[in-house]
Amino acid sequence: MPLSVLPNRLRSASADRPAHAEQSKGSGKHSRPRLYVLDGMRLLAALSVMSFHLLGKPVGWEQTWHGSPDKLMPGLHGVAIYGWIGVELFFLISGFVICMSCWGKRPQDFFISRVVRLYPAYWAAMAITTAVVLTAGYSFSTVKDLTPRNIIVNATMLPSPLGAPLVDPSYWTLWVEMLFYVLFAVVVAMGLTYRRVVAFCGIWTFLAAIAPTVNFPLLDTITQPSYTPFFVAGITMYLMYRFGPNLLLWGMLGFSWLVAQYRLEGTVQMYQQWLPQHISWTIAACLMTGCFLLVLAAALGWLNWIKWRWLTVAGSLTYPLYLLHQEIGTTAICWLRQWLSPGATLAIVATGILLLAWLIHRLVERPLTRAMKKGLDSAFASLTTIDAQAGAAREKKEGTPQ
Repeated sequence: MPLSVLPNRLRSASADRPAHAEQSKGSGKHSRPRLYVLDGMRLLAALSVMSFHLLGKPVGWEQTWHGSPDKLMPGLHGVAIYGWIGVELFFLISGFVICMSCWGKRPQDFFISRVVRLYPAYWAAMAITTAVVLTAGYSFSTVKDLTPRNIIVNATMLPSPLGAPLVDPSYWTLWVEMLFYVLFAVVVAMGLTYRRVVAFCGIWTFLAAIAPTVNFPLLDTITQPSYTPFFVAGITMYLMYRFGPNLLLWGMLGFSWLVAQYRLEGTVQMYQQWLPQHISWTIAACLMTGCFLLVLAAALGWLNWIKWRWLTVAGSLTYPLYLLHQEIGTTAICWLRQWLSPGATLAIVATGILLLAWLIHRLVERPLTRAMKKGLDSAFASLTTIDAQAGAAREKKEGTPQ
């Protein structure tokens, strides 16, 4: 029986039971339709960011496009300068999906799922991007100092905290995502319950709110104040999806939106310094609010009628598409523009990146994910076995008469 129709007392008891205990007893599993629309939103977010980097962000425009996109394609450029909003949509979806995917899972399951999801496609895309950056030799590239040492450290996905340059500037979001995973892993280790997740959201929101003013850089780094409201809003909307909306959750969601719109001014100013065109805070705020409403509509079931199977494929292409688009895309544009019109160039580059993303998904991500998951499952199983054997040996030794 869905939680939304259980008596309040039973709903409360179920919500406060650790998720892995629910799974083991079979009481925490709920038949839910697959949210195909989230896959579509992820692809929309990736395409939005790609449009910003290829058409909106004026890094090496003259060399890349052999002209300025604001003059070559003024209509598309006017839309693309707001494409960075796709990152905020990514973070909203991430909060929702991570909470959903690890509910009822053990901590090791959460760890394994994140490793096998992130690294195979990342290694493949990083290798291809590195080869392009090192061989292209174009001055518009935003990547500098790609020494063998720096390239190798990028494979860890931790170049930002280690102070190394990124192979592709788009990879900065991976560090933000990883911080979120580490923070949420604390709740997963404790056992996910409704109350604990709500408490986590409240504590994280409070710490992120005070971080910029307490002169404690570590707190600012860990909480990521500019992006906290998006992750927290995504988690909150998942709680609405699973347990049903109530005044507390509406309040949490509204609070996150209020903080997000306030922080948005700093984000707009950051992007404005790169663009000669004016970025309207009002338009950006409306687009950001639209992102909130899209995910909320999915959480409340308003978009359950969208059941197009191809969206599953679209969602699987999102991550490799994001990893591939910026440096490879700008390099391809620079090369093709010698012979083709701006529109034809953009169409071919976008199609080519989508095809390359599909190849990485099919030929690298899927087989390597299965192999890594099998190996990590075995490794964690051996940890349990070794610990059990060591405990039995210790008990035997302690119980042996001297």
